[in-house]
Amino acid sequence: MAKSPGERRAAMVRLVESRTVTRVAPPLLLPAGPYLDLAGEEFGRQLLLTTANNGIEYCLRPDFTLPIAKSYLDDGMLGVPGAYTYLGPIFRQENGVPVEYDQAGLELLGQPDADSALDQVLTFARWALAIYDVTAPNVRIGGVGLFESFLAAMGIAPQWQQRIRHRFGHPHAMQRLMERLAQRSDAVAGSSPDARETIIEIVTDNMLQSGLSLVGSRQPEEIADRYIEKQALDATPVPEEMVALLVDYLSVVDTPGRAFDSIWKMASGAGLDIEEPLMTVRNHAAALTALSPKAEVVFDASFSPRLDYYTGVVFEMTGRHGEVLASGGEYDRLLNRLGATEPVTASGCALWTDRLEAEAGLLE
Repeated sequence: MAKSPGERRAAMVRLVESRTVTRVAPPLLLPAGPYLDLAGEEFGRQLLLTTANNGIEYCLRPDFTLPIAKSYLDDGMLGVPGAYTYLGPIFRQENGVPVEYDQAGLELLGQPDADSALDQVLTFARWALAIYDVTAPNVRIGGVGLFESFLAAMGIAPQWQQRIRHRFGHPHAMQRLMERLAQRSDAVAGSSPDARETIIEIVTDNMLQSGLSLVGSRQPEEIADRYIEKQALDATPVPEEMVALLVDYLSVVDTPGRAFDSIWKMASGAGLDIEEPLMTVRNHAAALTALSPKAEVVFDASFSPRLDYYTGVVFEMTGRHGEVLASGGEYDRLLNRLGATEPVTASGCALWTDRLEAEAGLLE
């Protein structure tokens, strides 16, 4: 017999209020600065903003992860394992219209066993979906850490590694970069002292003609040095065989077993040692498959949330119409970005309960 919406809600409340976790409720109104600094312009456009009389920008709570992580640090919990759950509204702006959603989730911070913490997050997500009778979701897994290990093992110049990493999870931007990397340059433009002075003079003239002040803004010397650095980087392209290897890696989308076998063969053939991060992702994928034997699980080598503080395994679970019902993963970089003085492991997931309720209606 199908459960009523009230029964499902009560079951979700029991899940987020279990004895092993602490249910939290961050304020509805939060400083917007951390979101703009960490999540970038794309996410910033989704914020519902207001400005206080003192000029500080605030936003209606757009998610739970960031305020939970910040509170963990502000409360002096560094070095102490934390397990936090939540259930409540978040607010976003979509196509210029404010929208309210209902979210539930789990955040595990500073856990001594990061692998076990991620498996707990995956289990929590599956339990939550089961409350709404979603037992056969489509599950996509990605490996941010695996990709970074693959990239590092290739021996690509650190500057190029950074550029490539920043585009991971942005398929169109990554494709454009791969095409650009395939193009070779023969000289470093503007590398001589005379060329630098010429560039500085050109930049100065253009700034003055445009009415820009030379005081309180980027100086012509800074702009010239940045331009020269960019030209030098462009003139040191990644070898064609490495570009081809990256393209092959990013094109892997298959069942976990076949995907990991393909990546292992690819890496072995190129003499790259990524055995440890590959085994980590393989183990988590196996655990998730065991948790959800009816689910269709795929590993997508190019998949990553568009937030660069994610670090390890990431995932999303979608319903019949392709809407994301649950998503999350490992995000160890977030706590450091917020000021942690030592590394802090972090895993979590968010569930869209409105969408889960709609999905349950489709299944009945």
